[in-house]
Amino acid sequence: MNNKTQLPLEGVRVVDFGQQIAGPAVAMVLADFGATVVHIDPPEGPQWDSPANAILNRNKSCIRIDLKQQDDLSKALALIAEADIVIESFRPGVMKKLGVDFQQLREERPDLITLSVPGFASNDSLRREWKATEAIVAASCGAFTDMGFNRVLMGINPSFSPLPLGSSYAISLAASSIALALFEREKTGRGDSIEVPVAAALMEGLSYNSYVVEGLPERYKTMREHEIEHRKANNIPMDLSYDDLQDYLDPFFRTYECADGRMFYCVCPSHRNHAMRCLKLLGIYDELVAEGLPDVKDLHMPISEWDGETSIGVYPLPKKWADIISAKMKKAFLTRTSEEWGRLFGEGQIPGAPHRTTQEWVNSEHTNTAGLIVEVEDPEFGRMKQPGPIAWLEDIGASMLTPRPRRYVSHDEALAELKAVAAAENVTRPTGTNIGPVSNKGWLEGVRILDLTNVIAGPHSTAFLSRFGAEVIKVDPITPLYDPLIGTLFTFQTGVNKQSALIDIMSEEGREAFNRLVRTVDIVVINAPERQIKTLGLDHETLQGVNPGVLFCRLDCLGGPLSGPKTDYIGYDDIVQANSGIMSRFGGPATPEEHAHLGTLDVNCGFAAGLAMSVALYRKHKTGAVSRARTSLSAVTNFAQAPFAFDYEGRAPFNEPSGREVLGNHELSHFYPTREGWIFLDSSRDELLKLEQVEGLCGISKAVDIPAFLTTAFGKAPASYWADQLQAADIAAAVPMSIESLRAQYSREADGTPGTTLGSYAFSIFRDHPSGHCITQVDHYSIRPSEAMIRAFRPAERFGHSTREVLATVGYNDNEIDGMVERQIAGTGWGKEYLPS
Repeated sequence: MNNKTQLPLEGVRVVDFGQQIAGPAVAMVLADFGATVVHIDPPEGPQWDSPANAILNRNKSCIRIDLKQQDDLSKALALIAEADIVIESFRPGVMKKLGVDFQQLREERPDLITLSVPGFASNDSLRREWKATEAIVAASCGAFTDMGFNRVLMGINPSFSPLPLGSSYAISLAASSIALALFEREKTGRGDSIEVPVAAALMEGLSYNSYVVEGLPERYKTMREHEIEHRKANNIPMDLSYDDLQDYLDPFFRTYECADGRMFYCVCPSHRNHAMRCLKLLGIYDELVAEGLPDVKDLHMPISEWDGETSIGVYPLPKKWADIISAKMKKAFLTRTSEEWGRLFGEGQIPGAPHRTTQEWVNSEHTNTAGLIVEVEDPEFGRMKQPGPIAWLEDIGASMLTPRPRRYVSHDEALAELKAVAAAENVTRPTGTNIGPVSNKGWLEGVRILDLTNVIAGPHSTAFLSRFGAEVIKVDPITPLYDPLIGTLFTFQTGVNKQSALIDIMSEEGREAFNRLVRTVDIVVINAPERQIKTLGLDHETLQGVNPGVLFCRLDCLGGPLSGPKTDYIGYDDIVQANSGIMSRFGGPATPEEHAHLGTLDVNCGFAAGLAMSVALYRKHKTGAVSRARTSLSAVTNFAQAPFAFDYEGRAPFNEPSGREVLGNHELSHFYPTREGWIFLDSSRDELLKLEQVEGLCGISKAVDIPAFLTTAFGKAPASYWADQLQAADIAAAVPMSIESLRAQYSREADGTPGTTLGSYAFSIFRDHPSGHCITQVDHYSIRPSEAMIRAFRPAERFGHSTREVLATVGYNDNEIDGMVERQIAGTGWGKEYLPS
């Protein structure tokens, strides 16, 4: 194969001891990119009993080994001796006890890369020994307690979700760290030993739900927040029904019933053009204008200086106009079917999508045509629809759509396969005595990135890479497209470690400045549909004409490796949640509800773009091939739904836990009230005899009604008691935490360190934040190399803060920059204030 058709990780050899979801999924991602992977299960088979194992182990050779037997341990070490990468996902220290000591292996082979994906961090003395199932990590990270304003107003706490969010974030983060370690190894010959705790990955994934802005102006509070404050102040119960709750939702950010009785999710907040297109399509724009709907020209001015009470493009709208607009939109949506509205919104460049189930998503024309869903001939389940790749490179994306089914082999066959790949590899990196010393530098020091993105997923991707030392220049338009909530407030997360410049790149003079910047960078990044790329001059030929060899990354909503009927539809996280079945599962099919966590898919799409860029950098360094890296919100949703996003003939019904009243997977994986607080037990019938040994649970194995038995038993002592007893018996259990309490316990004054040494939780307090507010944010701490440096983040600049400096670096003098600012080719800020009041 030549460089243009060869998958980028061909020649890379992986031994995968991973169990559950995150560990084997990281190895699967590497295999999708061409790595040769040998997956090792214990003698009894995978620890997680799910058809999803067919997905996690595709493109792998699978064997069973008992590491407790000396002969089998020797076989495992023989496989590792032929590997570039070893992956495990057990509790800290387990692999070493079993005879596989990563530290010793790397002392003998400094080129080896090892990855550990434990549930809790190895330096978390309290939790490192806990049995860290997906639900236990989620409960311990506040994911079941902080389920958003809807659940607060409905009085539902705790909530349960079967989405493996922790693992979904850990997959992208850990796979990115492997790709970056490979990139570094090409230069120095050295590998690294990396840890990515699932709990830390989940906390980073929930970063938009945990940051706090002291003194946040009232304009950013939604109707739901005002109602929560009102009810708390007046001691009114939180008891809203689902139907009543709809009246507290912004008209441009809610569900509407259509002519076919099915639901449609409209997501047009904060963007003047999207909201206006929506109202015009629905046929109600002119009558709203006639009724006096205001139109404020500059939403980034303080509200006290507005020339109207509100405006199209403001989120949240005040209740008066929200009620007026909602009533008209309700009537309009009833005139067409949800499918018709989906097509009209998509073709009209308006964010919105019909609510659908995951089964419909997996079998839809678009996902199958675009390569978001692929077919694999599995030895157990036959022809199986599975998620496509989470990230890809444009020129080889189609080659990633025909994964090989998992294959069961003998140890000798697995060893021979690794040896054959090793013998065929073209080694270009330093080896032997030429391997470099530990550098203590970031994997991306010296890499420059030009960031043209907006909202969350795109800018989060470059903020993510900045922790490894990449230099990021963020370029935005002179006039903002979004109101300050999305346009500014979200950038407290996405703008860290970046220089911010405002340049009109669509003007002739601004395009020259843009081209000068492109010549200085290694990667250009944008989130946009394909149809915009040529117009923006970001197609491959144009970019290479400006800077031969520059890499490019694009994120979008519904894109896949191939073109599908909805490829050019625009949208946000919430649209994919609605269309892929997440909302129908979370709220129930008849009453779909947004999965509460802000940025649920957005953040992981950013991490997946970081993965794609990391693979592109590695590929270019090794082969010279210039790639266009890709991912989408739709690719990411498949991995957030890993236990459900598949289909095959004879598949059991799609009846996983759904609805707001559901409190667990089954009777032994469930929330139970105790004498004081709640406990989440995550056990199974296989552990009934073990549960019998716990003081207070004797008799459970013979109980006819296990829920009733546990409700009675747990009611006799507080949750903390039961957590201690169950954890001591090595049974998965946890007291659900809130993000607020975790932040209070694990925050420190910002000290220039990334938090990687602080256990499973770490927050920094920035009292002198450039916004003028005190900000508390979760650290960028989930990826923990033993040798490479992780950079603590620098707070986000005000938009345009570095415009002059950025233009000066590409040859403009002070007089030229002054002229550009005067002619509005460049700008030094949006509005009078960083965060408009």
